[in-house]
Formats: sequence, C-alpha cells, structure tokens
Amino acid sequence: MTLREVVATPVVHPVIRVTDAGIRFRRNRRARKSIKDLFSRRRRRLRSDEFWPLRNVSFDVAPGEAIGVVGRNGQGKSTLLKLVAEVILPDEGAVRVGAGVAPLIEITGGFVDDLSVRDNVFLTAGLHGMKRAEIEHRFSEIIDFAEIGEFLDTPYKHLSSGMRVRIAFAVISRLEEPIILVDEVLAVGDKAFREKCYRRIEELLEGGRTLFFVSHNEKDLKRFCRRGLYLDKGALVLDAPIAEVLARYNDDYGVK
Repeated sequence: MTLREVVATPVVHPVIRVTDAGIRFRRNRRARKSIKDLFSRRRRRLRSDEFWPLRNVSFDVAPGEAIGVVGRNGQGKSTLLKLVAEVILPDEGAVRVGAGVAPLIEITGGFVDDLSVRDNVFLTAGLHGMKRAEIEHRFSEIIDFAEIGEFLDTPYKHLSSGMRVRIAFAVISRLEEPIILVDEVLAVGDKAFREKCYRRIEELLEGGRTLFFVSHNEKDLKRFCRRGLYLDKGALVLDAPIAEVLARYNDDYGVK
C-alpha cells in the first residue's frame, strides 16, 4: 500500500465505545444505608449485599455493525443493553454512545397501562423524539404492521404479552435512530409475527443501522450478526466472529 493510499483511507469512528465499564447492584433493595455510609468516601470494599452484573467490559462498535450478545441467563446481557441505551449509568468506566438509540428491551417500557393503544402509540413515539405530525403520518403504518387495528381504543393493560410485543416493535422499528437494541422480548411473539419482525430488522440493517441483538437462538444470531460478544459472570469472555463465539459458548457448557 502506498503512502497516498494510506492517507486516503477513511477513518471510521466508533458509534459506541465501552471502556472498562462496570455497574453495581444491590441484592436487597430494601437495605438502607446509614448516614455514615452515605457520606463516607471509603466504599472500596464490596458489601455482602452488593454484586457486579458487569465489570471491566471494553469494546468498540463501528457504524452498521450487527452484534450478537451471547451468554446464559443472568450473565449481564440485558444490563449491557441498558447501559448502551443509557437507561442506567456505569459505576465504573465509561459508555459513550455517539448516536440515538431505539430500544426494544422490555415490552412494558414507555407504555402506560390505563391508556389506550392509540394514546400509547403517540406517547411512546413522542418520548423517543418523533414529532406529532410524523406520528400521525406513520400511524396507519404502525398499526397495520402490528395487526392490532381492532384494539386501538382498548386499554394497554388488557393486551396479551404477544400483542404488547407487536405494538412495541411496530413503534420502535419506525424510529429513525441509528442504533437498534433488541432483547429476547421477541421470543414472546408468535412465529409468523416474529418472522415479520426479523424481515424488518433486515431492512434496517440494509439501511446502515447498528444492531445489538440478544438471543439464545443460534439460527437467529447467525442470520443477523457477523460479530458476537460472549458474557459470562459479568465479564466479556470473547469478542469475535459470531460463529466462533457460539462455538466457545457451546463448548463451555457442553451444548451440542
């Protein structure tokens, strides 16, 4: 490669940079700190009722990458997505996200039980930054995708878990945010609608979106992702091509 070619090579800046990130939770949320605890700076020793679901995690993500997050239940996958979504903040290290995020992490996130489906669409889309005129323009598109038109005036609390997934995905997948976070919530939906959602994810990836995808389904992970992050006991065990990550995970836990 010539010097001119080196100079002409474009620099791709990470859209997500996670540096030595860690977060600490309390096992007993009812436990109260004493006044001494609140004002003391000497809190380096880990309390018996505290644990780190993630610690010393570092990686970069380039725009347009599709990342599969792999690991057993309780190993920090959903916590990592919440850090990227900035729903929670790290206690150690840093998580820098250089673009907007469309999170499908929890099916109840942003939805109000006593409001109708119609009102929830406007509320949730608005909370994610969509203007009212744009919501009105896309309203029929959202409802048609969710296949939930007959329940527009039904209170959200009366919907089944599958119907909640339909409306949540229909709203979130219409946002223009460059980063998409999808947790295992799609496992609740029926097979036909799940395939419909997956085709929509493929459309978004073709449009250059960045994807974080949490799943226990190897077929789905290989369908969308080229790269994988393997989390175990709160640590990033492996950051590699998705096939290599799945092979390591299966080998560690005797999965055939």
